[in-house]
Formats: sequence, structure tokens, C-alpha cells
Amino acid sequence: MASKPGILSNWPWKPLGSFKWVILTPWIVHSTYSFIVNDPKKRDLGYFLIFPYMLVRMLHDQIWITLSRHRTAKGKSRIVDKAIEFEQVDRESNWDDQILFNGILFYIGHNLLPEASQMPLWRLDGVVITALLHAGPVEFLYYWLHRALHHHFLYSRYHSHHHSSIVTEPITSVIHPFAEHIAYFLLFAIPLYSTVVTRTASIASYAGYLAYIDFMNNLGHCNFEFIPKSIFSTLPFLKYIMYTPSFHSLHHTQFRTNYSLFMPIYDYIYGTMDNTTDRTYETSLKREEISADVVHLTHLTTPESIFHLRLGFASLASKPQSSTWYLYLMWPFTLSSVLVTWFYGQTFLIERNAFKMLNLQSWVIPRFHVQYLFKWQSETLNKLIQDAILQAEASKAKVLSLGLSNQGDSLNKYGELYIKRFPELKIKIVDGSSLVVAIVLNSIPKEASEVLLCGKPNKVSYAIATALCERGTKVTTMYKDEYDDLELRLSNECKKNLVFPGSYTAKIWLVGDECNEAEQKKAQKESLFIPVSQFPPKKLRKDCYYQSTPAMIAPPSLVNVDSCENWLPRRVMSAWRVAGIVHALEGWNVHECGNFTFSVDKIWQASLQHGFRPFKTFSSIHNQLP
Repeated sequence: MASKPGILSNWPWKPLGSFKWVILTPWIVHSTYSFIVNDPKKRDLGYFLIFPYMLVRMLHDQIWITLSRHRTAKGKSRIVDKAIEFEQVDRESNWDDQILFNGILFYIGHNLLPEASQMPLWRLDGVVITALLHAGPVEFLYYWLHRALHHHFLYSRYHSHHHSSIVTEPITSVIHPFAEHIAYFLLFAIPLYSTVVTRTASIASYAGYLAYIDFMNNLGHCNFEFIPKSIFSTLPFLKYIMYTPSFHSLHHTQFRTNYSLFMPIYDYIYGTMDNTTDRTYETSLKREEISADVVHLTHLTTPESIFHLRLGFASLASKPQSSTWYLYLMWPFTLSSVLVTWFYGQTFLIERNAFKMLNLQSWVIPRFHVQYLFKWQSETLNKLIQDAILQAEASKAKVLSLGLSNQGDSLNKYGELYIKRFPELKIKIVDGSSLVVAIVLNSIPKEASEVLLCGKPNKVSYAIATALCERGTKVTTMYKDEYDDLELRLSNECKKNLVFPGSYTAKIWLVGDECNEAEQKKAQKESLFIPVSQFPPKKLRKDCYYQSTPAMIAPPSLVNVDSCENWLPRRVMSAWRVAGIVHALEGWNVHECGNFTFSVDKIWQASLQHGFRPFKTFSSIHNQLP
């Protein structure tokens, strides 16, 4: 919101929230019905295509968002190398309001203007008129409107909302108060209305002009430079009629220069061209890709999780992952993404952060959680993980943390497989088990007298059970093989704290993978379930409490955090991810994989010293606190 919001700052349909698109229902129904029942010669294709073209425009914007976030995370040709945080993502979450507004006006205009009916697909004269009117009056009037918006009176009431984003993303281009969008539409309506009343308009001229506006808006705010110098060397006059991403980026950092819309000619004419425009353009083109010091390797969880990635829907990525009703309507895209990830066997970068002179990156293996449960997928998964490790090694990363499912004996023995295959690896592989153990141990009250192990045992659960027995806490297990394995790890003095066969009287449950409904039903009322694996258990008991998966709160100095890690809240990172960061900060020259677990006390204290803080939430299905 602007510093002193003026009248008509808010969109009129803001109270509707996610249901704002229902406003279009009468027009969508009417245009579709008319197109179906009318005689083919009387069908109005232009009227029918208004809503489908709105969806195309949204898809076009989303492609730009994904491309921009991927390119800027890599760092190559990045223009402004500063952080984006959650506040900006929230402010820009209503980027589709502009498309909705345009759609309403097009529907109204079609019904009020008889000349808008029965547009042909193509008319050359209409396309030429549209281009000339844009290059002339639209660009000229926009330049002076834009300068007026930078006057302190209008700037504080309206335009400062747009300039709150110093580091721009493609959707920043349409983040303005409602009143500004009215003014912009009146400008862009000059070619549209003129061609309608002169009966030279066509579907092509309308769709093409809107596509041009969207493309240039996204280009100017994408924050990476990609227009090659050769274009301007070959055609020098282009610099007057086509701006570049770096040109408009300077407007967001300098504020009082580079006011032009898409054609910089008026900045040249009126002396408002930024003196550093050419230098910024050339510097941005030369900027190289940033190498990571720490790589966190993870994977997709559910088919819908691809929309929650930072490269997916920005507003979804900025919130903890959960089921959203409208994602069910996107099943064709979800199915397509599943097929793409099935055949596209290359790890990709999704996020870049910075902390204490370290460059941090998160890479995603294009496979889903369920695929890690099948033995026949092991060879393919190990190949993908191995390639990612070798890629990180080639880029001279110091540490690679494994945030993957089912890394035990059935897959790669918590990363030990790769150490044996490539004993000369300089990069340190960290499975994060020591920090997971530390977080879980510190979340169990010291006065707790008994805990129960539930679910599939793993390296972490064994280490936690061993530590609890050593500090005098009774550990109950219901499985003989689990009891035998634990007994081998304990001294004679500690074995007395290991109970088998036990009962379900313990109020604290340590839950691993595959803890089923039948086991949860046996828990006492108000029991606490504490996950010891990557995935939280299903919340089946309304009268019990569920702790979050092992995680820590990131310190404020860890920057460029604008998305949530799976189901964790904002600025909360999984223990597996934090472990890799701490490992690199401390410079520990040792792998943590296989059966080896790093010093639990040492990594816990190091995490706290570097500013990470414990995170634990206790919630029931009804989100009650105990």
C-alpha cells in the first residue's frame, strides 16, 4: 500500500478474496451460450474469446515468473543483486487483478459499443493504426503521466506502492493501486477504442496489442538482462524505441530517471535518461552465474507440490504447503508436470540464499516422495543423486546436504554409497542426522519418564532412543527386531531403560515413517507425536497433539528467503538443510553419512551460536495449544 493511500487505492472486489473471479460468471455464461446456440454466421468469436484470452495472459505471466525466478537464482545476467522477502511477495500476490479488471471492461465495452461486435480475425489497417497510436500518443502521454505520478502528492498516495519493490519481478509491473490502473487503461484504450469506432479493429490487433503490453511489462521487470548487444549494434535506432530490463530497473533504483513506457525516446528528448543506463546494461550482461558454497538437495513431495515450488505460484510458495481447492481444477497441468518430471531426468535450481558470506542454493530432483518407496526406482534415483553430487563438486561447493526420503539401506545408506564410489570427493556430504537428533532431544521435556518408538526405525530414531536411555528415560518399543538392534547399542546400565514388550501408556511418541492409523489409535488422550523423519505423520487423532518435523528458525541475516520449505512456516528451515549450512560455517572437514552421526552437542551449540533458533509447534487437528 502507498505511504498515504489515496481514494480508489483498493480494488473494489478485494472483500471477495479468492472468489473475485465469480464476477465474470454472467458474461462467461452468456458469451459461451451465445456462441453455441447462434447460427455460425452470427457467432461472435471475439466476445467468446475474451475469457480464454484472459487465461492465456495469466499463463504468459506465470511463464515469466518461473523464468525470472530461475534465472535470478542462478545469478547470471542479474541486474539488481539484492534480496526479495515475504513482504514483497504478499504485496504482489494480487497481480491477476489487472487481468480481471481488463476482462470486465472488455465485456462491458463489447455490450455498449455495437462496433465491437463481429470483429474479423485480421485487418492490416487496424494493426498499423494500433502500432502508430501506441508509438505516438500512448507513449507520449504515459511519459508525462509517469512523471506526474512521481510528484510527491501523487507519489505518496499512489505510485509509491509500485516503487516499494526495489528488486522487481515480472508481476511487479502490474502492482499498482486501482486508480492508477484506471488511468493506464484509459491510455491503452486509445488504440483499442480508435480502431473499434473506425471499424478497423480485429481479434488479431486486440490480442496482439495486449500481448505486446504484457510481454514488455514483464521484460522490463524481470531483473535479468538478456537483450544481446548485437541487436543495438546492427540497428542503433532500436535504443530509442525498445527498452531493456536494465533500463527500467534503473527507474526502480534511481526513481527520477528512465520514465518512458517501452520506448526510451522521450527520456532522450526531455533529458531524463539515466547516465548509467549503458554501463548498467553492459555490466548486467557480463555478470556470471553464482557458484554455491552449500547445496541442499531435495525432491518433490506430492504431484501438487510443483505448484508450491518457488518457481511455481509465488503466492503458494510463500505459504506452508497445504491442499488448496482450486489446485484440483488444475489436474491437467498437474498430470502434465508428473509426466514431465518422470521423463526429465535433470536436477534443477529453485532457490538462492545468502548467509555470512556463503551462497546457499536449493536443488530439486524431479521425482516425487512416493517414488523413493519403490525398490525398482532405486537405481534411477541413485543416478540422479549421484549426478547432482558430481555437479556440486564440479562447481566447487563445500557441502551438500541431503534432504531426501528413505535414504537407508534400501537406497544409498544415508549417502555412504557415493563416498565409496568417489573416495576423492572434496565436497562434504551431510545427511543432517545429528542435528535432527539434537532438535528432537531438546524438544522432549527433561522430566519425561517414558517415550514410545513408533513407525519404521531408522538411523535417527536409534540415535535418539540411545541418548534417551543414557539419560534415564524409559524407551518403549513394540517390535522385537527394533529392541534387539537397540540393545546392542546400549551399555548394561542403560539396557534397563529399554522396554519390550511395552504398553501404550507413554504420552510422548517418537514417530517415524509408516506409523499407521491402528497404532495412533492406541495412544493415550493428549499424547504428543514428535516426528523423527522428513515427513509429518497424518493427523488422525483429534485429542492428541502433533509437533512439526525437526526444524529451526533462520536468523534475520539469512536473506533472500521468500518461499516456505514444504509445510514449514515462513523462515523456518528443516534440520537437514540447516545442518549443511552449519557444517560449512564451521568448516568441518568430515562427511556425515552412513552409520556415522556427528557430535549431537557440538552441532546443536554451533547452530545456536550462528543464530538459528529452536522451532516447535504443538497442534491438534483443531490447532489447539496444549
